[in-house]
Amino acid sequence: MAKTPKSFILDTNVILHDPTCITQFDEHNVIIPLVTIEELDHFKRGNQVINLNAREFVRTLDSLTGNAIFNGGVSIGEGKGKVRIHITKGLSPHIKESFKDDTPDHRVLSTAYEIFNKATKANKKKVILVTKDVNLRMKAKAIGILAEDYSTDRIRNVEELYSGKEIIDDFNDNILQKFYKVPFEVPFEEIASETKAELIPNKFFIMRSYNRSVLSVLDQNKEKFHKVDKENVFGITPRNAEQTFALNALTNDNIPLVTLTGKAGTGKTLLALASAIASRKNYRQIYIARPIVPLSNKDIGFLPGDVESKIGPYMQPLWDNLKVIQDQYKESDKHFQLLNQLTKENKLVIEPLSYIRGRSLQRIFFIVDEAQNLTPHEVKTIITRAGGGAKIVLTGDIYQIDHPYLDSQSNGLTYLIDRFKGQKLYSHINLEKGERSELSELASNLL
Repeated sequence: MAKTPKSFILDTNVILHDPTCITQFDEHNVIIPLVTIEELDHFKRGNQVINLNAREFVRTLDSLTGNAIFNGGVSIGEGKGKVRIHITKGLSPHIKESFKDDTPDHRVLSTAYEIFNKATKANKKKVILVTKDVNLRMKAKAIGILAEDYSTDRIRNVEELYSGKEIIDDFNDNILQKFYKVPFEVPFEEIASETKAELIPNKFFIMRSYNRSVLSVLDQNKEKFHKVDKENVFGITPRNAEQTFALNALTNDNIPLVTLTGKAGTGKTLLALASAIASRKNYRQIYIARPIVPLSNKDIGFLPGDVESKIGPYMQPLWDNLKVIQDQYKESDKHFQLLNQLTKENKLVIEPLSYIRGRSLQRIFFIVDEAQNLTPHEVKTIITRAGGGAKIVLTGDIYQIDHPYLDSQSNGLTYLIDRFKGQKLYSHINLEKGERSELSELASNLL
């Protein structure tokens, strides 16, 4: 017996999060409240990612409907359900009585309530409201409507997220000795025969025997394990094993995609920036960008002042990291002067992520800071624009999210790490130990 399709009612934030969302519900039907279309109209102008997502979704919906005015809905595609727009005449009496303000959220709720009641009376489809707004989900549940988060791009267990490294204790000392002799590497088969560890491309290992320990990395093609040494990169010397691993990945031109995660003070942005500057001759330009997620998710246009004064506070941490690198040298040193020259000649550019849109990413070392505030769709958009010779580095703390509709399981950085694990063009390392200061480390752990 064929299952009865469910009906999923979409809130505006789901569409702004993923403009392809209507294709993600398999054989089930999608209902879009008219108020959602009205809200999208407010987002269609602008260059922020949500503006682009709003325009993309409306164009997709328009192409599906053609010239037809549809009441019963139109097919989303082969093997998919139907999509339709639902029109209501204001708030239903029950919603108006429970929630007195006539807001877009309450109109979405009213739509769900009306559809739910009709389906219940007819003993038909299960009706589910899909929204990334936890408050709206609570309101829906309070009046007996099923409500869910949009979970298509949500990973199940963030605690098991790939860390990029593994410790192997009680290892064969005779094999570890080989890492200390030219060419400082060991064939894959020799290591694989001695351990049950998960061996995937570009994964880092701390191998210990009774007599010694070795930092190593498995190469892209799973042929050899190479010894990883601590190296100074443009004045920055790694202070722990994870930072040593990070610099190894960041300076490896054969790995075009690197992610670094970790709490504040672990050195994510500093290491990425130092590596970019050290590798500058291999790239046409260095871009450092971060998404702007202001209070209440409003565009920076709502803030007072000119553009520079608006974006200044968001970009200042990046300039602070550049100053840390510069301060490793005296003002008379050529390296100190080089950094001033790079910024003056626009060889090193620090800008909001939205300003980078439309630029060519050919031979660019592109650092995206605070990437945990990006949606999976936004991360995909960035990476798919990478041209020949480009290197993309995303850094962030997956537990410190400023975006109102993202969390540690649904943000783009977490999603990327989960999906790209084991790919030979990708490397990841989670930085655990804070190195900013003893006080910073203590605050990060206790507060």
